[in-house]
Amino acid sequence: MAIRDGAATPFDAWNLIGELEVALDVDVLVGAYPDRDGPPGTPDAVLGTLAAHRIRAGAVASLRAALFDTRSGNDETLALASGGASPFVPVGAVDLRDALGAAREVERLAASGVRAIRLFPDEQGVEAGFPSVRHVARRAAQHGLTILTGGDVRRFWQPLAGLEATVVFLDTHFYHLGDFLVAAADEPGFHTSTRLLNSPDALETAAAEIGAGRLLYGSRAPHCEPLVPLLRLATSGLKADEVAAVAGGNARRLLS
Repeated sequence: MAIRDGAATPFDAWNLIGELEVALDVDVLVGAYPDRDGPPGTPDAVLGTLAAHRIRAGAVASLRAALFDTRSGNDETLALASGGASPFVPVGAVDLRDALGAAREVERLAASGVRAIRLFPDEQGVEAGFPSVRHVARRAAQHGLTILTGGDVRRFWQPLAGLEATVVFLDTHFYHLGDFLVAAADEPGFHTSTRLLNSPDALETAAAEIGAGRLLYGSRAPHCEPLVPLLRLATSGLKADEVAAVAGGNARRLLS
């Protein structure tokens, strides 16, 4: 697959993507994973990755907040997103290993004007059945915060159900799409990122079952490749207004 400024190949994804742009990517991280090889995730590097893929803004959370120091990491995120011209929309991270501290951080973030929190269960070694998951989700829902969560949707839907919460599952794989759709049928607040919905009919199936208004473009830039979900959205059978909604309109609605 060719890249925009690299050597030409018989298949050039950008010819298929055309003029598609993403107004808001729901899954962006700053910082690095200490146990993985990969990009440093500095703000400038993240902005470069987004710009190279025609992503105008990102809902950004801090790996520092998720893995090391919640408060200082979230404060860095708030600073990055300050100012009306910032391309970053702040998403607060909480540490589910500390249920009481996480709930207090939800309160602080809500008071700071943050509109979403992000759960990192895999990185923190937290299982869906841990009481902290539902406790923190309930507190976030009470404050009207959107919950972005990693983890296997087949397990993590359950502690997030019945709370009248707005939830975006960031790791929904096309293998598990049926399970998500069954859960989402009973939970109008359940949404999904499109990052791993790369099978030939996943986006179309989801839109037909629950509506394109519950699909959000996510890339996990810079730690995953933004091009594949971008290509899948551009070549989908969705209508133009549905593509625009997935490419940022839905995220703006949930995070504004």
